[in-house]
Amino acid sequence: MTETATQGARIADVCLIGGGLVGMAIALGLQRNGLHVAVLDEGDVALRASRGNFGLVWVQGKGDTLPEYADITRLSARLWPTFAASLQDSTGVDVQLQQRGGLYLCLTEQELDARARMLGKMHEAAGGDYPYETLDLKQVREKIPEIGDTVAGATWCPEDGHVNPLLLLRAMTERFKAQGGIIDNTGRVETIEPHPEGFRIHAGGDWDCARVVLCAGLGNRELAPQVGLSAPLSPNRGQVLVGERVRPFLDYPTGHVRQTGEGTVQIGDSKEDVGFDSGTTTEVMAKIAHRAIRLFPLLRDVKLVRAWGALRVMTPDGYPIYQASTSCPGAYLVTCHSGVTLAAFHEGPLADWIASDRYDPSLEVFHAERFTL
Repeated sequence: MTETATQGARIADVCLIGGGLVGMAIALGLQRNGLHVAVLDEGDVALRASRGNFGLVWVQGKGDTLPEYADITRLSARLWPTFAASLQDSTGVDVQLQQRGGLYLCLTEQELDARARMLGKMHEAAGGDYPYETLDLKQVREKIPEIGDTVAGATWCPEDGHVNPLLLLRAMTERFKAQGGIIDNTGRVETIEPHPEGFRIHAGGDWDCARVVLCAGLGNRELAPQVGLSAPLSPNRGQVLVGERVRPFLDYPTGHVRQTGEGTVQIGDSKEDVGFDSGTTTEVMAKIAHRAIRLFPLLRDVKLVRAWGALRVMTPDGYPIYQASTSCPGAYLVTCHSGVTLAAFHEGPLADWIASDRYDPSLEVFHAERFTL
């Protein structure tokens, strides 16, 4: 199907609603499958979780109560090097992927023991195929000499890594447009009307398509019921601090602090249920900074250059929703809060599933019906 005008509407094979990290990764995968894709994006008035995240490609601990989620997380981590290389080859943009392993630093023995027990259970559930180590302070210091004396230890996973999320979004967007993709940010999608041949979508302008993929983050709450699906999502705020450029001292990402390719220091991991308030508060920023200084005392003298808040897209159990509509064939719902980690999975196997329009029993565990059973 090509983009033409029909009764005042533009046409695409697939209309994908939401131009963040999740949406653009799937859009690239659909293009790879030969589909003409239009991304309908609200523009800069949107909540933009993709521009406020921490940039981790994180494996350890993901899926501790859902082995299938651990499986797709690890699959995505394995796919990431090829994905990053293909983006650089096609756009010239280096997304700064590093996958040398990552550490989750713990300040108390109790915290360290709890994480070790969790990862141990995941190791057993995976039949022994789940790499991790529990490190004491001496072992942590061998990897990060600048670690603070009050750190009890860390858990280590060799599959962890990080990227520059802004460069990732830029690279995916450039590649999508270079391959003939359309980005329409003339307005918010208000209604989706199913009809026998597909869907008509009303936004700033109208679009007709055979398939529609909902990747609108928290906006999926209102859009999903229009195509017979459910998206019980809630916002969870995270605040992030960024320090000035400093000499390289952190070769591995951690769950709370990472050093970017430019040398700046990114600090975060707060979690707040405050509705749709994406602002910052002095109290939370102080707690974030205090923990970071305990982890890395050298940060005491580093100047902060900016801070922001962003809203995570959370389901009740924290796991994604991947679901095709049975009442409106051709409609799909995709929502998660790990858009960076899962980007390679979204561009690959998940986009292939949508493009094939075939039932995949392995994805049943991610249906939204799990919240009503």
